[in-house]
Amino acid sequence: MKYAKTVAVVAGSVAALGAAAPAFAATTPTAPRLSLTTGVNELTSTAPQIPDQVVNPVVGAVGQTAEAVHEDGTVTRSAETVIGVAGEAGSLLGGLPLGG
Repeated sequence: MKYAKTVAVVAGSVAALGAAAPAFAATTPTAPRLSLTTGVNELTSTAPQIPDQVVNPVVGAVGQTAEAVHEDGTVTRSAETVIGVAGEAGSLLGGLPLGG
């Protein structure tokens, strides 16, 4: 019988606290009014600014690497290989071969 009384007291206390507490969820939240321009402006205003001394060498290195790969012909050979394999694969529907 002690447990039943303890449970009743705890349940009553919780119910009393719930009734006395203000209803915070009662307010209707408004959706933020964002457009594409507002979103981009918000992102760019909060993004950290990277100094040109860091960005310029990285952009230069990427450009040199792209030129070297293009002159080497690696991209052309890779594209030709992919086209050849795709042509030999046959017709697929959802990744499964069609009968025929």
